[in-house]
Amino acid sequence: MSKLDRGLIDVIAFTALIAFATAPAGGGAQVNDERAHHRQKDHSDHRMVIDADGMVMNYNENELPRDCAQLGEDVTFDVHVGVRYARRGAAFGFDLNEWQVPPCARVAVTLINDDSVRHQWMVHGLPRYLYPQGMFHLEANGGSRKTGKFIVPSDDRTYLVHCDMAHHMEKGLKGQLKVGSGSGDLPSVPGITGARRPDRYL
Repeated sequence: MSKLDRGLIDVIAFTALIAFATAPAGGGAQVNDERAHHRQKDHSDHRMVIDADGMVMNYNENELPRDCAQLGEDVTFDVHVGVRYARRGAAFGFDLNEWQVPPCARVAVTLINDDSVRHQWMVHGLPRYLYPQGMFHLEANGGSRKTGKFIVPSDDRTYLVHCDMAHHMEKGLKGQLKVGSGSGDLPSVPGITGARRPDRYL
């Protein structure tokens, strides 16, 4: 046996000894890991609805934001998403990239996924006391549709809308939701504002 082989055996034996010495008796590590896993996946505060078609997170059709004395209008719209709506140089697209609603409106959105891959319509910057992590989130599996409702605050503000699937926003799935007159346009919204770093080859 060479020195290298003996050294490798020593390293393996030492690693096994450390693993054995630090593991709780009776498989406790596995039980604790399982509990920790479920705590991380607990989204009970997100008012989440999941089925075979997709998911709605932070569904809210009744609870008013603090700055709304009463419910405003009911607004309903469909959002189509897929490769067929992609603009030049993008892989994906929404059929529209801007939506405008009145203050304190109850918004019912149906995300219609015309692709075979999952897509999302996620709004950021909403009040965290009402929408955990400040977001409303729709996700539709390929070929499916998903509807959810949320109530916007009273201020004139522009909110980021995007798909949070890896690279989908960078590949075209970015938009903006304007409440009231909005607070300006967001950068790099396809068809509305130019890219911060435009591709030179397009």
